[in-house]
Amino acid sequence: MKLYYKPGACSLAPHIVANEAGIKLDLVPVDLATKRTADGQDYLQVNPNGFVPALALDGGVVLTEVSVLVQYLADQSPDSGLIPEAGSMARYRVLEALSFTATELHKNLGIFFRPDTLDAVKTSARALLTRRIGYVEAQLSKQAFIAGEAFTVADAYLWTVLNWTAFAGFDLSPFPHVQAWQAKVAARPAVQRTLREEGLA
Repeated sequence: MKLYYKPGACSLAPHIVANEAGIKLDLVPVDLATKRTADGQDYLQVNPNGFVPALALDGGVVLTEVSVLVQYLADQSPDSGLIPEAGSMARYRVLEALSFTATELHKNLGIFFRPDTLDAVKTSARALLTRRIGYVEAQLSKQAFIAGEAFTVADAYLWTVLNWTAFAGFDLSPFPHVQAWQAKVAARPAVQRTLREEGLA
């Protein structure tokens, strides 16, 4: 399998999941400005939407979207414990956390990466993020990880996205449980390996 990625982007989440699950991926860096891969391929031929991640499976099938990729990878290694059994309430809790991260955090933090974002929009996004991260803080005050007591794919995605708060200039010091959880996830060997592989360690 090939993972098309940009260092530190949301593609970091499936990369972490693959390393947690012991799945070997061929890593293909993408220049999102030119839409070219490191070996000169037109990335739009891989993913017409032009963003990362994309996961090319053996046989030519390509999957996109972080929430899909992390589930697919975790399902390839069910003994890893990265995602609960399909149909279980525990699985739905993980899916709930994935959806929350995608819609409430990823999209709102993403605007800080766009140079044309108006200051008024950033101010509004900061207020919304304060409330949404407050929800995460409340969850982590009563359980070890975002979907319960075990590390799952939802933590890999959430950790990736919340790392962007530093770039956005968003202060996480009012959220001590979030900060403690960030440090705990960062210390995981698979996460450290992923950061090294993307040149971020």
